[in-house]
Amino acid sequence: MTDRRAFMQSLALLPLVSACSNLVNATAANYTPSGLPLRRVRVSDERVIRTVVGLRPFRSKGFVVKAEQFDDKLVVHNYGHGGGGITLSWGTSHLAMELALQTQHKRCAVIGCGAVGLATARLMQDRGWDVTIYAKDLPPHTTSNIAGGQWSPTSVYDDEFVTPEFAAQFEAAMALAYRYYQNLVGPRYGIRWISNYTIGSEPAPPDNFNDRHASMYPQLMDIPPGQHPFPARFVRHYDTMLIEPAIYLPAMIEDFYTAGGKIEVVDFVDRAHALSLPEPVIMNCSGLGARDLFKDPELFPIKGQLTFVLPQEEVDYMILGNGGLYMFPRHDGILLGGTFQRNEWSLQPDPVEMRRIVDGHSAFFNAMQDPWAFDS
Repeated sequence: MTDRRAFMQSLALLPLVSACSNLVNATAANYTPSGLPLRRVRVSDERVIRTVVGLRPFRSKGFVVKAEQFDDKLVVHNYGHGGGGITLSWGTSHLAMELALQTQHKRCAVIGCGAVGLATARLMQDRGWDVTIYAKDLPPHTTSNIAGGQWSPTSVYDDEFVTPEFAAQFEAAMALAYRYYQNLVGPRYGIRWISNYTIGSEPAPPDNFNDRHASMYPQLMDIPPGQHPFPARFVRHYDTMLIEPAIYLPAMIEDFYTAGGKIEVVDFVDRAHALSLPEPVIMNCSGLGARDLFKDPELFPIKGQLTFVLPQEEVDYMILGNGGLYMFPRHDGILLGGTFQRNEWSLQPDPVEMRRIVDGHSAFFNAMQDPWAFDS
C-alpha cells in the first residue's frame, strides 16, 4: 500500500485534464493503482438499453477435453466450460489441438462457432490444417456473445467433484489461456487490462483462488477503508483482461477466413449426423449442444441474465462480489450482472431478477464517492 500511496501522490502533481471545480477533492482513494480515476456508474431505468439471457454449459466435474474414436472418425471433445468459456478457450483448445496432432491427418471439422470453437479452429490452422467450422449459430447469436468477458476462470466446476487429473488439466489450460490472450491485447480484438474491485462483507478467506494464482492476478492487494471510494468495508483489487465479445468474435472470424477457413451453417440432429462429416477429425466445441449430440447427461445449463445501461467512457474498472452482482464497462454498454440459476433452460429474461440487478447497482453506485460528479 505504501507504493500505491506514493504513486498516487506523485500522480497528483501532474497536470490533470479537467475543468471541474471540485477536482481538488480527489485523493489517491479516487484512483486505481494504475492511476485511472474511479468514476460513478449512472444506473437508472431510463439508461437501460437491453436485457439478455445466456445458458452456460456447466459440468460439476468440469470441462471435457479428450479424444474418442468412432470407427474411422476421431472426435476430440472440448466443451463444458461453465462460466469460463471465453477465459479458458485458448487453453483448452491448445490441449485439444495436441490430441489432434497425434494423428497423421491435416484436415478437421470444428463443431461450434463460439469462443472455444474459433480458438480451436485458429490453432489448427496455425499448425497447417485445413479447417471447416460447422455450426447452428454464428456470432452475434452464440452463447459467447451473451457473456461478460472478464478473464478469470470462475464457475467452471463444483469443488467436491474435482479429481487430481482434472485439476492438472485446469491449471494447464488456465496458464495457456492467460499467455495466449496477452498476445491479443489491443483495440483490434477488444481486449484490455482493467482494474477489478471485489466487494465483500468479510475478508477474503485463506487459500482463496486469487491468492493461489497471484501470478495471474497482478496488482493483487486488499484496500482498507478510507483508501477506496466504495461503500464497503472489505475491498480487494487485482487486474485482469476484459474481452469484449462484440469486438473479439468478429475479429476471430475475420482471422479464420483470412487463413482460408470455411464455415457451414448446420443444425445437427444427432451424433450420426455429426459423424457423417467428411473430415477425418472432428473437434467437438458444441458447448451445451454436446449434451444431446454426444450423449453427456452430466452437462446442464446455468442461466445468466445481463442488463446493459448506456456506455460511459469515463468508467474503466470492474466491480464483482457486491452481493452477487457485477459490473463490466464495455463499448457496447455498461454490463450489469448477477444471476446463476442452475439447470434453468429458459431464455426469457426474468423481470424480478432485472429489478434486483438494476436496483442493487443503483444503490451501490449512488453511495460511491465521486468528487467529479455534478451531484457531489
